[in-house]
Amino acid sequence: MGSAQVVRELQHSRNGVTVKTEDGCVYEANYVILSVSIGVLQSDLIAFKPPLPRWKKEAIEKCDVMVYTKIFLKFPYKFWPYGPEKEFFIYAHERRGYFTFWQHMENAYPGSNILVVTLTNEESKRVEAQPDAETLKEAMGVLRDMFGPDIPDAIDIIVPRWWNNRFQRGSYSNYPIISNDQVVQDMKAPVGCIFFTGEHTSERFNGYVHGGYLAGIETSKALLEEIKKERKNENQTFLLEPLLAFTGSLTLKQTEPVSSLQKCDIPTQLYLSKGNFGISEAIL
Repeated sequence: MGSAQVVRELQHSRNGVTVKTEDGCVYEANYVILSVSIGVLQSDLIAFKPPLPRWKKEAIEKCDVMVYTKIFLKFPYKFWPYGPEKEFFIYAHERRGYFTFWQHMENAYPGSNILVVTLTNEESKRVEAQPDAETLKEAMGVLRDMFGPDIPDAIDIIVPRWWNNRFQRGSYSNYPIISNDQVVQDMKAPVGCIFFTGEHTSERFNGYVHGGYLAGIETSKALLEEIKKERKNENQTFLLEPLLAFTGSLTLKQTEPVSSLQKCDIPTQLYLSKGNFGISEAIL
């Protein structure tokens, strides 16, 4: 599957899964690992046929999606305080979360002349919906309120759009405080041949990059165990089916009555052979 293809539908059954993409391609597999974000699961990007069971839907809906936006502004020179123990500063505004948390990048990248301001949730969504020029105007208004009117204009700005990106629909998962362990267990539990993974399925590190990494390892191990289990069952079926077919074709021959019991004149042990191995079946 090419990296540019967008999955829009998953048809699943006991026999496997069919994946349909936006450009009309169809792929079939025995299993699928689904690593999309919790925001995508809550959206209508991917259709499940048949629909996911109620317990899975409830777990998905109970998990909150956080939007966390770091806006980067580059300047021709530094005008803010910097040095040891000087990295963050806070702006107080009557509107909650309005360009509140600022950080300069001089400690990490000396000479970069970059400031970072962090927005969250509703402020993030508001800023994502407007042009970058408007966001730059608002940010410069805040900086001039803090450092005076003579500071230089920013020469560049980067505004991530985690919420409006249909492949993300948010930054990371956030389970409510009142949620219990069962919600997380239901979140990561497979539905038939569909295995779910991602930071939102991590019990200890949801919301973090390493949570997604560790969840991926855990999910892949679970899938491998399922494949081993399936192959073991297939091998047992392979051995039993010819044996049952053979013994089922036998007919019992009545000889003479022995008291009230029937005596059957059949061999006491049969052998089936295929290749270099044999299978014995005791006839009682």
